[in-house]
Amino acid sequence: MLAIIGGTGLTDYKGLEIIESKMISTPYGYPSSELTLAKLYGKSLIFFARHGKEHTVPPHKVNYRANIWALKSEGVESIVAVNAVGGLHPDFSPGSIVLPDQIIDYTYDRLHTYFDENIHSVTHIDFTYPYTKSVIDKLSQAALNADISIYQHGTYGCTQGPRLETAAEINRLIKDGCDLVGMTAMPEAALARELELEYASINIVANWGAGLSDDVITMNDIEKVVSHAIDKVKTIIGEFVKL
Repeated sequence: MLAIIGGTGLTDYKGLEIIESKMISTPYGYPSSELTLAKLYGKSLIFFARHGKEHTVPPHKVNYRANIWALKSEGVESIVAVNAVGGLHPDFSPGSIVLPDQIIDYTYDRLHTYFDENIHSVTHIDFTYPYTKSVIDKLSQAALNADISIYQHGTYGCTQGPRLETAAEINRLIKDGCDLVGMTAMPEAALARELELEYASINIVANWGAGLSDDVITMNDIEKVVSHAIDKVKTIIGEFVKL
């Protein structure tokens, strides 16, 4: 089964059949929101709001462990996450859609693993390639089928939040090789790997990173860009489900 992690607006599909919404209790507490079980084009899938139904859970407070565990417990095998990010690469202007293939983690104090207590031995997962290539390839084909232009490579720098970055921090991220900056890819991607789930992400570039343009970054501007791009993302997801 496929899970789509993102906002509640992603459930607006013609022909989508909502089966039920339910809250799942996990050994790590409750997830950010209910899981919405649905059928689209005859296939079962789950929609899940990472920041809660009303978008009230900030990125550093998301219970990532409960979120991923809840999806796994409901039979999810593959996850497509939707993330709003800042653009650092010159090609990744606001409104661009990017499928990243690498991550650099700058977060701290987040509960980031299932392998830290009640374990029989120390466990290390292979995280060389944090995003599942087969899912990226399928998303790329879905975008091609929909005639939507995307970028297929990029390194996501995950910062702690909830504040946006300073211009100096953005310069550091660029020097480190980051093409995108966001706050939610980690530990989400790593936890999915620990539970042996496929995981890939569709990134909507909502703004330039701090200091890369003369404009002041505002949430209003970010929301406008995301609202314009979300229809393309939904179309890609719809084509993905059909494949």
